[in-house]
Amino acid sequence: MKLRLLSLALCLIAGALSAATPAKKPNIIFILADDYGVGEVSAYGADNYKTPNIDALAKGGTRYTHAYTPSLCGPSRATILTGRYLFRTGATNQDATGRFTPAAETMMPAILKQAGYVTAAVGKWGQLPLGPAEFGFDQYLKFQGSGVYWNTQDKGKNYTVNGKSTPLADKEYLPDVMHRFAVDFITKNHDRPFYLYYSLSHVHTEILPTPDSKPDSKDVYADNVTYMDKLVGKLVGELERQGLREKTMIVFFGDNGTAGGRADQAKIGGRRLDGAKGSMQEGGNLEPLIVNWPGVTPAGKVRADMIDSTDFVPTFAEFAGAKLPEQKVIDGRSFAASVRGEPTQAREWVYLQLAKQWYTREAGWKLNQAGELFDMTDAPFSEKLVPADSQDAKAIAARKRLQAALDQLNPAGGIVDDGDGTGRHASREEKRAKKKKGN
Repeated sequence: MKLRLLSLALCLIAGALSAATPAKKPNIIFILADDYGVGEVSAYGADNYKTPNIDALAKGGTRYTHAYTPSLCGPSRATILTGRYLFRTGATNQDATGRFTPAAETMMPAILKQAGYVTAAVGKWGQLPLGPAEFGFDQYLKFQGSGVYWNTQDKGKNYTVNGKSTPLADKEYLPDVMHRFAVDFITKNHDRPFYLYYSLSHVHTEILPTPDSKPDSKDVYADNVTYMDKLVGKLVGELERQGLREKTMIVFFGDNGTAGGRADQAKIGGRRLDGAKGSMQEGGNLEPLIVNWPGVTPAGKVRADMIDSTDFVPTFAEFAGAKLPEQKVIDGRSFAASVRGEPTQAREWVYLQLAKQWYTREAGWKLNQAGELFDMTDAPFSEKLVPADSQDAKAIAARKRLQAALDQLNPAGGIVDDGDGTGRHASREEKRAKKKKGN
């Protein structure tokens, strides 16, 4: 009798511990906001925007202050999904991003599926080639281009679900359709580990009133930020309703900095960030990164670890227990230990590129392809060019470290950008050839 009672007690204790311990292999929801920088997130100190639901993720999880990505959507998404730098994939400009193939590059879903994950892509596919299915996603909903909200837009007439074109109905808001698709995917895969790549419409132009905008709204852009934040809250609420919150790691990130037309409003403490979308300054590359997994990520933690967007592939693979592609250089470094709040040897530097411009960046310094060294102590608001003949010992040491990193990477020895230099377009010759072929 005593043995039975002891056995029962041990079972109850084990059950309680199991219930209190998050799943070792988490569901992963990666929320990617479009044209959205740190100056628009109130958890980062934004002056002009309130984001209570995104802030709640930061309060209950870990917020990173030095997370970077290429400053245009196509190259950014290529690094996020492959874990490889642009000079390796060739995705150095918006047009070139569409050239690589599944045979050449392995994306996140194909890596996680070998560890038993079911995967879905929802939203913008952007300048990426082919479609989500060709790169391993089990299910998907995608729309054409960027900034699609209503069927009054030329690109908003239809969206595609698993290969089938579907009309967007009158007065139907595409971000709400995307949310329902995401919830349906989560519901159907409640008992399986899943990876959801949730690529939002918000807040890319064309900026239009949301379903919640007042007829006399004075700031429709702020309405869009608020609606995006609302959708984040609804998704978290759905996970809680289904009992999946403790089993799910939510990652919130931006695909590039605030678009130029809005950058003047994206202030922190009354100061505008240096640069904007498409630039090689902090305003183009620095992004909000928040990771929240109840019971795993320390609540309210703020970390200054250097992270770039190639790091998501090895990080998610580590949590999933998945093997990384062999015979491919994966540039990313896992920050899973950081997510768990464990002591970790963080990156010493990150690498960013767009077209034929690139730089390595460490906590206090930045060195670009032209050999220009910048003092970054006032970042993200300004960067100070250090004279080439500076005798400052710290500057000399920083130049040596960062140059060694560039020499190790050798971007010029990889796939060279053939675009117009902005990162937005391919070469004029290629455009002429396409136009001639089209005629």
